[in-house]
Amino acid sequence: MSASMLIREATLEDVAAITNIYNEVIEQTNAIYRETPVDESERIDWFQDKRTNGFPVIVATENNEIIGYGVYGSFRFGEGYAHTVEHSVHILGKARGKGTGSKLLEELIAIAMREKRHVMVAAIDSTNSASISLHRKYGFCESARMPEIAKKNGLLLDLVLMQKIL
Repeated sequence: MSASMLIREATLEDVAAITNIYNEVIEQTNAIYRETPVDESERIDWFQDKRTNGFPVIVATENNEIIGYGVYGSFRFGEGYAHTVEHSVHILGKARGKGTGSKLLEELIAIAMREKRHVMVAAIDSTNSASISLHRKYGFCESARMPEIAKKNGLLLDLVLMQKIL
């Protein structure tokens, strides 16, 4: 991780870079169970929905370039789940493995704790060993494994749910 890395709240002006990262992750990994890239207007709607509902969207920058982002939102519908959030952290390919994910996850955990959330959930493709290891490092434990729950590029994929009681 570079000394010039900064974690900050995302702004509407950051959505283009967030969209680029999101689409790169769709195209190059199984971290997002979608096959078709999205346009910026879809991510603007997503961003505004997160903000309207009081959820954080944060970015990691290095030398003024956005290299990753983190977000959380509702885990499931209904007030019974209001204390539980599901998060995502996505990193630009060239910046992976350098501590960016750790910094974003640390900040999301801190925000959730300030907001008095009780549980954070991560939904991770079973082949994403780096993400599973990262979450274990921060005290997440596997709570479910859902075989063949999704399909991408003709492959049936297994989803691992991990959670951390804050």
